[in-house]
Amino acid sequence: MRNEPTFDAPIPGMSLTHELGGRPWQTPPQFSSVDETIQYYMETMSSDEFIDELMDVIELGVPLADLANTIQLANVMEGKHSLDVGILIMPVLMETMAYLAEESGIEYEVGTNKKIGSDKPSQAAVARALTMVKKKKGKVSEEPEEEQVEMELEEPSGGLMSRRNTDGV
Repeated sequence: MRNEPTFDAPIPGMSLTHELGGRPWQTPPQFSSVDETIQYYMETMSSDEFIDELMDVIELGVPLADLANTIQLANVMEGKHSLDVGILIMPVLMETMAYLAEESGIEYEVGTNKKIGSDKPSQAAVARALTMVKKKKGKVSEEPEEEQVEMELEEPSGGLMSRRNTDGV
């Protein structure tokens, strides 16, 4: 007797899925406008418990932009509002948290300033500038310089799928 394959087994990954609409973010949001959502946050953020926890996190040095993003994303996943409404209310959340921190006498970091390393230009910027200067002087050739070719040949390729060196070296 031959063993026939059974096709009534679960599909791989089936346990990781749910019915459409079974998750909060797949249903219509509880608050559909920016005004309704701001009202919800103002009520939530005015509770003493929330303020105490928020001030503890701000004292740890977490930027307000990160906090606002985390709060709004958590509420998107809970189905309180949509992602686009959450993005629109982020400045309001940040201003409210800044106000609460100032009222509590806590120093805070907004988190909108991007730090750009040091004052030194990157290696790519230096190479690009040198190439432009050489082109203006007419000294740029299409072939790479000998030093660069030697450096490229000296570097061994050590990848798993790299070709073997058949030169006897």
